Formats: sequence, structure tokens, C-alpha cells
Amino acid sequence: MIYVKTPFSREIREAVALTWGVTGEGERLHGGEESAAYRLDGHVIRVGPAGRAAAESEWCHAIARHAAASLPEAVAPLPTAEGTTVIVVGGRPISCWPYVEGAWPDSDIPAQREAGARLLARLHRALAGFRPGPRPVPAFQESGLYGDPPQDAAELDDPDLDRWLAAFHTEHPVRHPLHGDYYTGNTLARDGRIVAVLDWDETFVGAPELELAAAALEWGDDLAGPSEEFVAAYHEAGGTAGRLDEESLAQLVRHKLRREHAYFHKAVRSGVTHDEADVAYHRGRVELFHRLRP
Repeated sequence: MIYVKTPFSREIREAVALTWGVTGEGERLHGGEESAAYRLDGHVIRVGPAGRAAAESEWCHAIARHAAASLPEAVAPLPTAEGTTVIVVGGRPISCWPYVEGAWPDSDIPAQREAGARLLARLHRALAGFRPGPRPVPAFQESGLYGDPPQDAAELDDPDLDRWLAAFHTEHPVRHPLHGDYYTGNTLARDGRIVAVLDWDETFVGAPELELAAAALEWGDDLAGPSEEFVAAYHEAGGTAGRLDEESLAQLVRHKLRREHAYFHKAVRSGVTHDEADVAYHRGRVELFHRLRP
């Protein structure tokens, strides 16, 4: 896994102290493919990528704050004195979050996989009635979602998938905010219980079935296909997504895999060098894209 090497500069530390009253050198936390996170005692400072507009982060944070109002596990950013959640330092969006103790859950453990599914169902219910308005910048996952062939994934061109996605969204009009990247790495568990949902940078408004399918892949055996147990537990917990037949589940997963393909090559273009494990994982996901084709 490649993580960004964004420093916690003196300029950022001074701005954080002035804005939120949080001080310290900062301990780099594990993770972060675009944003870097630093722990300062009971707080986490997230340093976003250069050039990301504050308005985009504020939009995502509004969804996190709405979820947190009724979902204890949803971790939301702390407001500034002006009521916003983002400051910009050196062209980077900076935000402050409460620190939550925990470790990534293990989706190979059936009880934790089921807990992840039930939490997603509760998260969707918490967000179902929220109407945040248009996202300032489309999320990466939205490219190609409604049948327009994504230009950044030409190697996985699939007109049948494009037509299927267009028809699916015509037949499934329910839309509400989604987390956008619901996998074990964006959750935390403690004493066998999931206690936090983190990292709302990829949230967007879409059909909940899309996130259910993507999460079933991430919390299942991600090189074999989506987890049927995850889907079943989600529905048992009353999630907002409708029932999916085998073809629908596979096609929505294939959309996710195509976006992953595009992200891998985006990283390469930005100068990232992937190691052998990263390349092997990428090839496995591409193979799964073809294998799941109905």
C-alpha cells in the first residue's frame, strides 16, 4: 500500500493551534493514500492533498456531521470558531477530528464482517433523509456510474456494462448520501466491536445499492467476489438498499473495480511506484472484473 508523505509543517502546526487550540509535534497515523493524519493527544489533524478546494471538504464534512448526529460510530470533524470545519494552509485543506482508539476490524472473522454490514445499514438509515445539495466536485466513483464510458479506464471498456448501469439507475431512483469508501481501513474496532467510521473524503449522493455491492466486495474475499453473508446481514439490519439479484451485484461490483483500475493508473501518472504486491493485487482485481462479467 502506498501512503502519502505529507509533512506536518510548522505552518500547519501554528494554524491548528490558533484555530482549534490543539498543539504538539504530531504522530503520523498509519494509512492515507491522499490525505495524511497526525495524532495530537486526543485529536487528529488531517492534511488533505494540495489543490483540493475547501468547499469540497466542507461538503463531505457536512455529511459526516449529519451522520454523527444519530450514529455514535460516525466520526465528524470539529468546527472552527466560525462554524466551518476546514482551514487552508499552503493550498491544503486542514481539519481537526476527535481521536478514537481502535484497530482495523478483521473481515475474515464472520462476526466482524456481520458487524460491518449492520453498521453500514444503520449508516444508510442515518443519511437517507439528508439532502446536501450538489457536490462541488464530482467524486471519483461517479465517473461512468450513469452509463457514460469513463475516459480514464479505456482498457476496461465495456459498452454492455455502460448500458446496464444507465438502465439500473433509471429503474432505481432512490438516492441519498453514501460514505463512498466503506471498507475495513476506514473503520475501527475495539474489544470486538466496531466503534468508528472514518474518512469521509469520497462521500457522494448515489444509489445505496452501489455502496452495498462495493462494501460486500471489500468485506468479503475481495479476489473471489462479494460476500453474500455481508449482503444478508445488511438487509436483516434494515439498510436502505433494495435487494440485488446476482447480475446486479456483479455489475455494481464491476463498476467499483473499473474505478479502482482508473485510480491505480492515476497514481502511476502522478509518480507513484507500486511494489510487486501492489501490482499483483491490481492484476487480481482486473481479472475479477472480467470473471464477474454476466
